[in-house]
Amino acid sequence: MLKTTDILETIKMIQEENLDIRTITMGISLLDCIDSDIDKACDNVYNKIVKYASNLVKVGEDIEREYGIPIINKRISVTPISIISAATNANPVKFALALEKAAIACNVNFIGGYSALVQKGFSSGDKKLIESIPEALSKTERVCSSINIGSTKAGINLNACKLMGQIIKKTSEYTADRNCIGAAKLVVFCNAPEDNPFMAGAFHGVGEPECVINVGVSGPGVVKSALEKAQNADITEIADIIKKTAFKITRMGQLVGTEASRRLGVPFGIVDLSLAPTPAVGDSVAHILEEMGLEKCGTHGTTATLALLNDAVKKGGVMASSKVGGLSGAFIPVTEDAGMIDSARTRALTIEKLEAMTAVCSVGLDMIVIPGDTPAETISAIIADEAAIGMVNSKTTAVRVIPAIGKKEGEELDFGGLLGHGPIMNISKYSSAKFINRGGQIPAPMQSLKN
Repeated sequence: MLKTTDILETIKMIQEENLDIRTITMGISLLDCIDSDIDKACDNVYNKIVKYASNLVKVGEDIEREYGIPIINKRISVTPISIISAATNANPVKFALALEKAAIACNVNFIGGYSALVQKGFSSGDKKLIESIPEALSKTERVCSSINIGSTKAGINLNACKLMGQIIKKTSEYTADRNCIGAAKLVVFCNAPEDNPFMAGAFHGVGEPECVINVGVSGPGVVKSALEKAQNADITEIADIIKKTAFKITRMGQLVGTEASRRLGVPFGIVDLSLAPTPAVGDSVAHILEEMGLEKCGTHGTTATLALLNDAVKKGGVMASSKVGGLSGAFIPVTEDAGMIDSARTRALTIEKLEAMTAVCSVGLDMIVIPGDTPAETISAIIADEAAIGMVNSKTTAVRVIPAIGKKEGEELDFGGLLGHGPIMNISKYSSAKFINRGGQIPAPMQSLKN
């Protein structure tokens, strides 16, 4: 039975501490849309998405209004398009345009799944889709793309790392007139989850149901507020406070997911209980770490406090829902977090420190703006480094970097909205080209042999 104090506490979290449902994401299988005729396949894709998701935004808005819970984004994820496009010999960009058309018809913020899984090599449709990404993302506004180039079981496809460095650079160039926004909608994964509701990495895995609702919650402001009331607590007590707060946040996500599932008539998948920040003041993961005792996010102790935060969020969340999944933990996207932006501007936070932090957070090097003249091989090496952390530690890692074409370190790039803004960060000037150009496969680590 709900207590009055619990209800009032949740209302305060929503009104004063930026608590929200960051996204409800409908995953849709497109496997039955495959056709050798690309025009027919694109029609199948459009019709199926609209059939399932035409009511998604209305249902989300109804739940918002009835329960008073903000639901910031309504999104769609689909089967990796490289699988659907493999039956055709045509330009896969037609599929991106069909996804864009469907996203507009359903009035969703983003649609994810212009994706390929190439951790062990390229199939016939994979390379063609990857090479089409710059054109696809420059011709669309709502389509997001993701490529999985490594896993603990398969190792790291260094050929794919090399190619993705080139693709990221080219995608920025294709959208240079729009602050390089294309690269902000493109992420490279190691150990990509199949049920991730967050963009740009969302796609509907082949092991998922025909259609499913996944929910992503967020509440950095709520956690920070709770810690502000515990000034004299030791670090064990801090962990306990975060666990209890994460429980409350996840419980709200469970409610929204269950209700959306019932109203849409599709299964409820998972709650992704990640703390996803925004550029708004009071909604920052970096500020949580500073509340634990750091003078500035990025100083010594940052990795330790982030590890504690990530673990406590998961421990609290799994007690509130039996359907926790996705990425779950704490995100550290630089341009989307007011505290991270400030730390990067003052150079308290560097890309090397961010890389260390990714060993213990939910994802990886996320929304980092780098100089526009950064060589493609350097971007490829950044991807390889991050994938190695994910592969060896059996966790999801990712890279979403944006080469700011025509700009240099110290300048800023502004994407607007949730994607935020941020300074162009320093990148090592030393070359990784010889390593990247070797190609081949970095073998899977010993822990892959668990069978």
